[in-house]
Amino acid sequence: MKIFRWFAFFVVFFLAGCGAPAEREVTVVDGDSTITLTTRERLPVLIFAEAGITPQPIDRALVNGVPQPLNEEIKTDGVIQLELRRAVTVRIVTPDGEREVSSSALTVQDLLEEEGLSLGEGDKVQPPGDWTVSESLVIVIAPARELTVSTGDEVTIIRSAAGTVGEALAEAGIPLMGLDTSLPAEDEPLPLDGQIQVTRVRETILVEYESIPFSTEETFSEDVAFGEQEVRQVGVNGVTAIRTRARFENGVEVSRVEEGLSTLREPVTQIVASGSKITLSPVGGNAPYQYWYATEMYATWYSPCNSGTGGCSYGTASGAPAGFGIVAVDYSIYPYLAGMRVYIPGYGLATIGDTGGGPIVETNFGVARAQWIDLGYDDDNIGGLSGWVTVYFLEPAPAEIPYFFR
Repeated sequence: MKIFRWFAFFVVFFLAGCGAPAEREVTVVDGDSTITLTTRERLPVLIFAEAGITPQPIDRALVNGVPQPLNEEIKTDGVIQLELRRAVTVRIVTPDGEREVSSSALTVQDLLEEEGLSLGEGDKVQPPGDWTVSESLVIVIAPARELTVSTGDEVTIIRSAAGTVGEALAEAGIPLMGLDTSLPAEDEPLPLDGQIQVTRVRETILVEYESIPFSTEETFSEDVAFGEQEVRQVGVNGVTAIRTRARFENGVEVSRVEEGLSTLREPVTQIVASGSKITLSPVGGNAPYQYWYATEMYATWYSPCNSGTGGCSYGTASGAPAGFGIVAVDYSIYPYLAGMRVYIPGYGLATIGDTGGGPIVETNFGVARAQWIDLGYDDDNIGGLSGWVTVYFLEPAPAEIPYFFR
């Protein structure tokens, strides 16, 4: 203190020898105390002395809010506000320990620079550097650590002093978004080994559409000719939507889960009317016959001595002699067709009067029993017609139509 007073005396003596400057008004602020005075002094320390204020060596002056050394001449013209910023005690905490310092620095950044504490990339200080220094302030310095962030095949090296993994990633411009995850989790502290695994997660909804086949309902109508069909209502396929959630991690699909399906359109049943109305039509050509039903049947032939029995057989199921004009059908449908007259182009007029081995034809040729007919010939006049033929069932029509014709 004694040295400081001698320094002030020396400054006063020096300035006195250079001539007295002009007076001006100065407002002096010391904490809550404000004094306005008129002075010729230009050094803050002397102006404070005139105001009865004794600064300490580590205190500093503010001239109109700008730091000014206590022993340097004030160059500012005009009205002056001179404020004494007194030193305060501040505690600095680092990973190496903590210490107390006295300083009149304006901000935390100024104080750290004065103390030779420089911040590296990613280092954190609390409160921040622009915080105003005040009595009993605690400044905590957290040095950054090097971290390796892996996202799929991409590796990024960052430095951070964040408190959690999520904060470190956000600071580095690698924030977790949506369904993204990290290991360790984003709310956990930085890992000791410095390794952070980021998984970018994306889910998408896939919608597939499938057709629902319509069903067919068959009815019978006396307005439609027998053997014909009329569509009374057109069938329409329905549509169903299958919703599937696909999950991708770092661009690779890892799962696919069907979440359900919904019917967008119900199928419309097709209604078909099969005719039960008997109408007669001419066979055509030179055949003077009218038929009530025509169908394709697979024809084979036989004769009394070529019936596969190992001998000659002239009897038939109807009692009529075997030969030309008598045709056979499978025994399962014979009761419904016995005695009916048919006309077969290439063969001629015939009567259904015999039964045959439909199962053999079914096995050997793959022809349904109801579609097979066996044409009778005389032993001395064998035509041998075979293969698919048109069979016209001639009038009169039966009172009840056989079920296998419908």
